[in-house]
Amino acid sequence: MTLQKEYLCDVLIIGSGAAGLSMALQLADHAKVMVLSKGALREGSTLYAQGGIAAVFDENDSIASHVNDTLIAGAGLCDETAVQYTAEHAREAMQWLIQQGVPFDQYQDQDGSMKYHLTREGGHSHRRILHAADATGQAVQITLVDQVKRHPNIQLLEHYNAIDLISAADKKRCHGAYIWNQQQRRVEVVSARFVALATGGASKVYLYTSNPDVASGDGIAMAWRAGCRVANMEFNQFHPTSLYHPDAPNFLITEAMRGEGAYLKRPDGSRFMPDFDERAELAPRDIVARAIDYEMKRLGANCVYLDISHQDHDFILEHFPTIYAKCLSVGLDITKEPIPVVPAAHYTCGGVMVNLNSQTDIANLYAVGEVAYTGLHGANRMASNSLLECVVFAQAAARHILSELPHAPMPPPLPQWDESRVSDSDEEIVITHNWHELRLFMWDYVGIVRTDKRLQRALHRAELLQQEIHEYYSHFKVSNNLLELRNLVMVAELIIRSAMQRKESRGLHYNLDYPNALPDSTPTILNPASLIQQ
Repeated sequence: MTLQKEYLCDVLIIGSGAAGLSMALQLADHAKVMVLSKGALREGSTLYAQGGIAAVFDENDSIASHVNDTLIAGAGLCDETAVQYTAEHAREAMQWLIQQGVPFDQYQDQDGSMKYHLTREGGHSHRRILHAADATGQAVQITLVDQVKRHPNIQLLEHYNAIDLISAADKKRCHGAYIWNQQQRRVEVVSARFVALATGGASKVYLYTSNPDVASGDGIAMAWRAGCRVANMEFNQFHPTSLYHPDAPNFLITEAMRGEGAYLKRPDGSRFMPDFDERAELAPRDIVARAIDYEMKRLGANCVYLDISHQDHDFILEHFPTIYAKCLSVGLDITKEPIPVVPAAHYTCGGVMVNLNSQTDIANLYAVGEVAYTGLHGANRMASNSLLECVVFAQAAARHILSELPHAPMPPPLPQWDESRVSDSDEEIVITHNWHELRLFMWDYVGIVRTDKRLQRALHRAELLQQEIHEYYSHFKVSNNLLELRNLVMVAELIIRSAMQRKESRGLHYNLDYPNALPDSTPTILNPASLIQQ
């Protein structure tokens, strides 16, 4: 057996979005850091985030108000301690991003001073969204990438998949990970004193999603296989407004557009959100997505329409240049006509359970960002709290690791990857077929509206796919598509089982068999020790 390439570092960070890169920069002055990126360094969900980041900067706003808005949007399932912690550290996190060079929009006040332009989004009672036009995520990602590339203590590995975490025999301590070098097509191994998962969410499990291809639930699946608990996996946020056009897949229309006065309309031009909620277009995302889903099914329509054409032409171009340019590229002028939109899977509110230091159930293993369940989002994430969570908890994880680093032992020698009994696959069509089947039944049976019968059908199909993919994985060499499919089907089963346990409708989880919310509700927690692994 040929020896694989081995790496050694203080901290291995798996993922290169806002969470992973923020954490790397917080650590790098005092530790040797390695960042693993599945695609190009700039690729990932952060890059596509449009709206902005929530933090209290307005003197008329307050942390208490930010906390209260988040709790209301979370539909009674938020962890109040986590919400309070996040809101209290929001401004500090944004100041750090500003120091890194993120160009949030500013304007000149009447007294001549420069102030940050704050917008408002659904669920927020005040203007508290810092943004860089309508491409905030891109501004954050590009800024952080530029910073990490300059730091001598950060080693960047692009186009690498993490395969599995390497833990002690008792699964109580993490020592590193097996990684897949896509370009050399070989497995390598990383030994690390600490490992952090910053892999993002799992929205690629659905047929229609606003997320990039890399959002395949890798960190959640790896942590589950390693022995970590997961929580609230049934709460998948469907962004209400994704552009509906054959030439523009996966393009999000930011919620900030509704914050600046855009209306949702039926094909006949009439508004419908006031019929569903007194907050109309500014209701939380779960309510807006269900309203759109209901109207589309009721009318047999392929889409509804988001209309901001009544606003001033220059106002639209100033605030939404990215959306304007994208829509114009497919023949839509948003200053003159409405935008056809549909809901799309957007955000995984649940994830790997962590504490306020971002620690998981396994020593030396952390989870930060969308991969993690901190309790911040509850049953529904409020707009612009996602990038905020990435930075706040990246800082928390970095602080904790730096406090532990002086007395953290080096990892023991790690076992080599054994592929002596596997061969190259000659049937890639199996992966393609299973991939499509998985995403289709998850959309049909575990989507915006669910029933017990649909969930049971989905579980049956997920279990069959688990068996088939496990057999395939055991006999053939790994590949990018196989690794992602293996993780997605694992996460799909976790979503389904979580949804089946919740005998009510709350937030993003709506079950026609249990249309009402229970008077008392708790997070759904799944433990690998209590479920038979496939």
